[in-house]
Amino acid sequence: MAMTSSVAQTPIARKISTNAVIRTVFANGSISRADIAKLTGLSKQTISDVVRDLEDDGWLKPVGQTDGRPGRNAITYEINARAGLAVSIDLGSTKIAAAICDLLGNVVAETKIPTDPRGGMHLVNQFSDLIVELAFAAGTTADKLRLVVLGSPGVLDPATGHINVAPSIPGIDAINLRQVFSDRMGIPVIVENDVNLAAQGERWRGHGIETSNFAFVALGTGVGMGIIANGTLLRGARGAAGEIAYLPIGGDAFDPGGFTLGTFESAVGSVAMLRRYVGFGGRNASTVADLFAAFNAGETSAAAAIEETARLVAVAIAAIGAALDPELVITGGSIGARPELVNAIRGFLPRCTPYPPRIEISRFGNRAALMGGMGIAVERMYDDLFGVKLREV
Repeated sequence: MAMTSSVAQTPIARKISTNAVIRTVFANGSISRADIAKLTGLSKQTISDVVRDLEDDGWLKPVGQTDGRPGRNAITYEINARAGLAVSIDLGSTKIAAAICDLLGNVVAETKIPTDPRGGMHLVNQFSDLIVELAFAAGTTADKLRLVVLGSPGVLDPATGHINVAPSIPGIDAINLRQVFSDRMGIPVIVENDVNLAAQGERWRGHGIETSNFAFVALGTGVGMGIIANGTLLRGARGAAGEIAYLPIGGDAFDPGGFTLGTFESAVGSVAMLRRYVGFGGRNASTVADLFAAFNAGETSAAAAIEETARLVAVAIAAIGAALDPELVITGGSIGARPELVNAIRGFLPRCTPYPPRIEISRFGNRAALMGGMGIAVERMYDDLFGVKLREV
């Protein structure tokens, strides 16, 4: 049985004190009760009572003693990270990445498997089996996990968790994924757009940690964007903010064929890049990885394909800049993480906008959405367990 905190049964004053203690230990790491008292302004007796309760319930653990100070050494405490475990899952059209993290955001188990091409309920079954195996690898069981954060392609209704448009994942829009998955596992499930999660990952521990206004642009098989505006994820009226696949760039915006994949995605996605490469006379690449290898080998057809793709992406970033004025644009995905493309984008930007934003490649590569899921899971666990909003630390 999972541990339960006595916080919910204490008076409001004790809840406030517990909040202050947890916040202080989280921010400072290993720390003594005396130092907690100095930093919070709470009495030593209150600190002693709260720390004792948190230690008894398993949330804090003694890790050593102070040294180099006058008087007796004091016991130091830190968060018992293993007391809270959660799962982050990144659902892709071909692969599923998953990780279990602890209360400090440390990865304790991680894996990647092929996506079941049948989609729909087959994916729910796959998620469930995956979590059981991952929990075993982490030295625990699935019933001890507190939360699942699932990132998926598509337009997500933030109110219901229903995925309305996900052309690369068959059948996923035909079920209430959040409800079905939560019922199956018996724990809360948060469903989020995968590129929004990538933006949250950069905000948590990546390039976005020091700015309140940035966009994460994912370029790969598909195209998408997550927006952090004034420190908050921007969703839009229908949860579709950032669906730049549908920007009227790179093709005929009135062609209904673009209503499925999107005009911009059809012009800059991996399929389009390879088509462009062949059109320029290239014959030595069957994958995007091959195309970049050909570019680095000096092949002119590859250089032309990358240059034209970069030109279109620069136009899109100029449009994003005019609408959102981000301080920073972070690029990711199998294409967006390639410095060859990003350097070309940087070259085109000053030619199509007077205020080009800074461009950085994601620190996390194809793990950005997974990192975002872990960041959300950690924040949610602290909020649920202690009423602590970590963003205020």
